[in-house]
Amino acid sequence: MDWLSNPEAWIALLTLTSLEIVLGIDNLVFISILAGKLPEDQQQRASRIGLWLAMGTRILLLLSLAWIVRLTDPLFSLFTFDISGRDLILLVGGLFLIGKSTFEIHDKLEGEEGHRNQDAAATFGSVIFQILLLDLVFSLDSVITAVGLVDEVPVMVTAIVIAVIVMQLTVNSLSDFVSRHPTVKMLALSFLLLIGFSLVVEGLHQHIPKGYIYFAMGFSVFVEFLNLRIRSRRKAAPVKLHSPFDDSVKSD
Repeated sequence: MDWLSNPEAWIALLTLTSLEIVLGIDNLVFISILAGKLPEDQQQRASRIGLWLAMGTRILLLLSLAWIVRLTDPLFSLFTFDISGRDLILLVGGLFLIGKSTFEIHDKLEGEEGHRNQDAAATFGSVIFQILLLDLVFSLDSVITAVGLVDEVPVMVTAIVIAVIVMQLTVNSLSDFVSRHPTVKMLALSFLLLIGFSLVVEGLHQHIPKGYIYFAMGFSVFVEFLNLRIRSRRKAAPVKLHSPFDDSVKSD
């Protein structure tokens, strides 16, 4: 528990928790769409179970990934470059984040509405099973982001637990806020690009102090806060991002 007395760990916890919440909005939207296919008296229970399953899958993936990242013994050599299990995870994870964030930015700006909607049988078990499968997919970038931002596993786990609890309590308010301020979502995706790049560099045995990353992200958030204040005074209408999960667009 030494991290409790480390100011940098608290900054990391706040940063990671905020990112987990914003990046979890898509997961929340998907859960609400699937839960909406159930009878009304089961919808709230399915949504809550879906969020707790999301937390569980994230923690399990996080613990396994954090263990692999500690494997520093070389597995093989590429030319004169030694590659360990840690290097592989960092390189693959970094490239995954860069690719995923680039795809999501394109999807939000130029994608089709509701193209990832999925049909669900109106049974509680099948809906929960589909939510669990999608939670696994959504958990990958969440967990890799945590590994890229924070060194301490307790900090990662705490951030994920706090984020899920906050989403449980404020799911509607959070969704409305991000819908009204889509630049917040785009800023979070740009942070993934930055974290992905830092993971690739780390996998190539080049270290970037995390304080630099926190400063860049914090400064961006400060600038975005000023932009939101200016836009609110001008009452300018925000751009509408495309949603791959849209309950108004029915699947074929």
